[in-house]
Amino acid sequence: QVQLVESGGGLVQAGGSLSVSCVASGRAFTQHTMGWFRQVQGKEREFVALLRWPDGRKIYNVALNGRATISKDDAKSTLYLQMNNVSPEDTAIYFCAAGRYSSSTMSMVGDYWGQGTQVTVSS
Repeated sequence: QVQLVESGGGLVQAGGSLSVSCVASGRAFTQHTMGWFRQVQGKEREFVALLRWPDGRKIYNVALNGRATISKDDAKSTLYLQMNNVSPEDTAIYFCAAGRYSSSTMSMVGDYWGQGTQVTVSS
């Protein structure tokens, strides 16, 4: 029903910014909270940001210290994530997710996932 395809990963210089995108099919943008997660090698998947359905509220992982910005383009069915002042600790596979907002965790439950895109931050 929903397919998510991430792109934009690659090598980023420390101190710069990263930008990844997610093209969604199906009803992702009309029936789901959309968000981003990341998984650092050797660590569990971590919530990054979400754009809540249906009100469009943006929720961020406070641990990112305001460095992330989530946005979307409904006409292109594309979700975006930008992060500035990146460091090697931001090196991870970034996953796009469609799912449900979780008020208890201020995060989301992913029901659909993309395959991820690798972002590597050089020091």
